[in-house]
Amino acid sequence: QVQLVESGGGVVQAGGSLRLSCATSVGRTFVDYAMGWFRQAPGKEREFVAAVTWTGINALTDSVKGRFTVSRDNAKNTMYLQMNSLKPEDTGVYYCATSRRYGRDLLLRAREDYEYWGQGTQVTVSS
Repeated sequence: QVQLVESGGGVVQAGGSLRLSCATSVGRTFVDYAMGWFRQAPGKEREFVAAVTWTGINALTDSVKGRFTVSRDNAKNTMYLQMNSLKPEDTGVYYCATSRRYGRDLLLRAREDYEYWGQGTQVTVSS
């Protein structure tokens, strides 16, 4: 069973920064997995934030472009989300997800494309 553990969430003022990490239990096969970040605000559906392939090719949702950066360290089996210039509307629970169902070269944006999920980490941005 694949396990994902997010960390790095917290409370920050608008304009501040946070760096989320997602550690996986997949070991050497980490390079075979596509990775992604989603978030869920209260009362809203879980939405796509970012995705990254094993080579680091990535995609971001429009609302975070220019502010967020997604990356991964294959040697550490970990994915990151650097969040700068945070806004109150970025508030929510952030989840990391992974899958190798479609191979490692695709940027997966749909929730149903992912096989495994972390428990989430809370990000709160105050105005």
